[in-house]
Amino acid sequence: MKKIKYILYGLIMIALTIILIGFIVRYPSYTIQTTGKLYIINKKSEDVTVFDLYSGKELATVAINIESHGAAKVMGQDKIAIANYNTTKDRDISICILNTKTNTVDKTIALTADALGLDGVIALPQPNQIAIMSSVSNTFLSVDMKSNTIENKIPTLQKKSHHIALHSGQPIAYITNIESGTISVIDYATSQIIETIYCGKGTQSIDITADGSEIWVTNTNENTVSIINARKNKLVKKLRTGKEPMGLKFSVDGRYCLVTNLKDGSISVFNRLSKKEIKRIPIHGKNTVLERTLYHTPRPVNIIMHPNGLYAFIANSNANKIEIIDMKTFTIVSTIGTGNVPDAMVFVP
Repeated sequence: MKKIKYILYGLIMIALTIILIGFIVRYPSYTIQTTGKLYIINKKSEDVTVFDLYSGKELATVAINIESHGAAKVMGQDKIAIANYNTTKDRDISICILNTKTNTVDKTIALTADALGLDGVIALPQPNQIAIMSSVSNTFLSVDMKSNTIENKIPTLQKKSHHIALHSGQPIAYITNIESGTISVIDYATSQIIETIYCGKGTQSIDITADGSEIWVTNTNENTVSIINARKNKLVKKLRTGKEPMGLKFSVDGRYCLVTNLKDGSISVFNRLSKKEIKRIPIHGKNTVLERTLYHTPRPVNIIMHPNGLYAFIANSNANKIEIIDMKTFTIVSTIGTGNVPDAMVFVP
């Protein structure tokens, strides 16, 4: 009996040791120092983590009481517009406005039924103007933050319209349509659909080069990135990615494009000019049995770049962390703890 007790005691101690080690290695460790604040929108905990990137401290957790998949800083204002991803009429159809000076909710803008399932959010060049996508009505909506009204509605005529990218020099919006596998090219000044371009199965995330010449789009259901010639509105090339590519973002200098591979738990780094994948960055938790024991299974989703070009921030939704990539070495150098299921992020100087 004593021998059995000692064996059980030993097994319990081993289990406790593994749990302790797992807690230690999973605990976020912020080790860099850079400028600005990062606002992290947490879908399931329905709040916003405000993190100071210089001091390395969490400044606030702001309850917003909505599940949000998208947010953007309003041009010319100390405000962040956070869209409510509500797909049913029995809950609020709204945008939450967060004040970045006080880190409090200033107001909630109630919207009409054609704003169900708000997904992509982006600041328009005009002050106090944002654009949002309804993934239910498949409509591009421009909203005035001062008058609290929808100024324009442009249907994409596609299925499950999702993310938005804007041309830097023209009033043109590029919108991904997940179920249609297309992008819609819209002139939002004239409310005209210029073109609908087929990209691939599960067209998801989108970004456009600074000069407006190329559009890159992830196709989640076929593990590819589509490259569009923006001057001709024509698909010119497809690149293979990891499994279930989700987020996509160009580096600040435009030399690279980062793609998050949800199912692989990795980030692909592509050279934009050569169109070659030059590195695959693994996130801990996927590679070995030990990693799977010690870490949460990684699920990278959204990406944003620090304006100084030195870092990329990756929302690791399953692990409740932001993974920080050094853009010189393409390695993960730091992490930030978040609320439950981080997704959208906004940088504020």
